[in-house]
Amino acid sequence: MNNKRTWIEKLSDFISGKGFYLVVLICVAAIALSGYYLVQGMRGSLDSALDQPVTGSAAIRETPSASPTPRPSAKPAGPSAAPSSQVTPPPAISAPPASAAPAPLVFTWPVKGTVDAGFVVETLVYNETMGDWRTHSGLDITADLGAKVLAAANGTVSAVYQDDLMGTVVEIDHGDGLVSLYANLAEAPTVSAGDAVTTGAVIGSVGQTAAAESGQPTHLHFAMYQDDAPVDPAGYLPEN
Repeated sequence: MNNKRTWIEKLSDFISGKGFYLVVLICVAAIALSGYYLVQGMRGSLDSALDQPVTGSAAIRETPSASPTPRPSAKPAGPSAAPSSQVTPPPAISAPPASAAPAPLVFTWPVKGTVDAGFVVETLVYNETMGDWRTHSGLDITADLGAKVLAAANGTVSAVYQDDLMGTVVEIDHGDGLVSLYANLAEAPTVSAGDAVTTGAVIGSVGQTAAAESGQPTHLHFAMYQDDAPVDPAGYLPEN
């Protein structure tokens, strides 16, 4: 029988005896040494990081103060009114007042007298002064020289002028295209263009300025026009 023991068997016996404690002690020391170096390494990294300067801008933001919430108005305690089922009609829209219609025109004879020559536009009549045949677009009303001539109706004097054949002329605009004409007046009428006149207002006097009718008795030549077309004045004047 071989009494020589191998080194493996000797090592096994050592470990099984006192060597076991020695191995445990060595392992604990190795672990402790490893932990020491680990802690020293972490502390060095932390110290290095703390030694770095702090960069970047710091801003201090002030928290805005909350605006006070308005206090709701207190309502008197009590039972709330039940909603009405009746529908309130919308307020009536009043129509704008209608503009007052102009008052109807009231006509009067411009002078007191008789008609010496009537309104003739469809046929020709002989004119003694001019010695020819022509139409006559108005009324020749005989009157004394200087007799007052009146506005036949309300209106505005639209023109005062001298005509080569009909002498001194005054025209009155009555609105709606209706115009009255007064010719063979004295040279100085009592109205001017733009004057407002009423029915019966004095606008001048009978004269002898109409060269085309100077051979006739003293008279007023009175004519009317609707939209520039001659119309018979007798249809507007009251019965004389």
